[in-house]
Amino acid sequence: MTALAADFDVVVLGGGPGGYVAAIRAAQLGLKVCVIDEQPLGGVCVNWGCIPSKALLKSAEFYQEIKHAAPDLGIQAEIKGYDWKRIIQRSRDVSHKNSSGVEYLAKKLGIQRIDGRFRMAAEREVEVLDKETRQNVIARVRGSHIIIATGSRNRNIPGITVDGKRIITYKEAMILDPQPQSMVIIGAGAIGIEFAYFYAAMGTKVTVIEMLPRILPIEDAESSTFLGRYLKKLGIDVHVSSPVESVNAVGEQVIVKANTPGGAKEFTADACLVAVGFTANLEDWGFEQTGVAVDRGFIKTDEFYRTNVPGYYAIGDVIGPPQLAHVASHEGIICVEKIAGKDPKSLDYSNIPSCVYCQPQVASVGLTEQACQEKNIAVKIGKFPFTASGKANAVGHTDGFVKLIFDAASDRLLGAHIVGSEATEMIAELCIARALNATASDLFETIHAHPTLSEAVMEAAAAAHGHAIHYLGRA
Repeated sequence: MTALAADFDVVVLGGGPGGYVAAIRAAQLGLKVCVIDEQPLGGVCVNWGCIPSKALLKSAEFYQEIKHAAPDLGIQAEIKGYDWKRIIQRSRDVSHKNSSGVEYLAKKLGIQRIDGRFRMAAEREVEVLDKETRQNVIARVRGSHIIIATGSRNRNIPGITVDGKRIITYKEAMILDPQPQSMVIIGAGAIGIEFAYFYAAMGTKVTVIEMLPRILPIEDAESSTFLGRYLKKLGIDVHVSSPVESVNAVGEQVIVKANTPGGAKEFTADACLVAVGFTANLEDWGFEQTGVAVDRGFIKTDEFYRTNVPGYYAIGDVIGPPQLAHVASHEGIICVEKIAGKDPKSLDYSNIPSCVYCQPQVASVGLTEQACQEKNIAVKIGKFPFTASGKANAVGHTDGFVKLIFDAASDRLLGAHIVGSEATEMIAELCIARALNATASDLFETIHAHPTLSEAVMEAAAAAHGHAIHYLGRA
């Protein structure tokens, strides 16, 4: 007999930022909810991704501040080194604290939390297996509505075997001990660049290899180019347009072979991080027996996350790009509000912020300049460098710029791109501006507090009309 046999209004399969948010919102709406996951609530984001990686990055950022900025600020400080184990442990502690907070919320809201490995049993019926043996059934639940939120896992490169020791994923990269003296990172998207910054800032010799023509390929070209120059100053060796041919662990080293523009090259390091994206977690759950449609490796849904099978829904990474925690959370809210009979608006996927948390940070929303050119949209562009910002100079973070792209005919904001120390915080204003169809005039006529970094947004909007106050040239 199973320990639990119950009926629920909503059963959520997966407790990541899509699943747990969906469960919380469903409980707030008075639905009887169950969430099933074999790891602590929060998913990859809280346990092995967004949150603990930012803790690591803060250590690296602070270490760099003490080394390079303290003298300029008039601070005399002697650096004796750092405690690598403590840096890693703090990251794990931060992760645990956040996950415990989510578990607490679920408990207080009366959400039934089942800790185990699920598998589909019958129509809208789920068996939960003991997560250690993955054999003994510990619970059987039924749901009027089943939400699939199983997330994603690291995508591998065909022919390359990840061993978790020398050839690793993001998960192992967060707990490597001892610190490697050298590392090759394959992939120059957000994850690859964040780890490149962290390890290089802490003294590891880092090489980044990207098959596409530039790092951060989905960002505006100017943002990518600017950050690329900064990373080289940090000592990171960057190779673009360089597809990897092979990766092999040989003794205590890893040998990576790539075809670079200068010809075939071989790179040797203590570790190799494979960071080339994510693939949906669809296998081993029994989804195939439900009849839920899958297209190119992702579950197909409509704008309210209903699948082709009544009673089954899917949200988050498992339905495809953009595979971001904040997107999954909003999808979960929309999904359960529709289930509860509300009238939610569908998600505007053209207004999703993208963030990279290295230093300087990179953030963007909307169209790039290149995309506007491809769409034959006539634009006005306003830029403002942080070198001309009073606040940036006061705090000693003058690297970067704000670049705003406006429709030449309507003056509406089409895209925003920021490189700077607080770019990921500043981008929210521009997401709101795009959602409200704001114009350049709306932005520069809105008073921004002085002195703040956000004044750069106001100045960039004014620059699009040719009258930025504190900068006369082109950024």
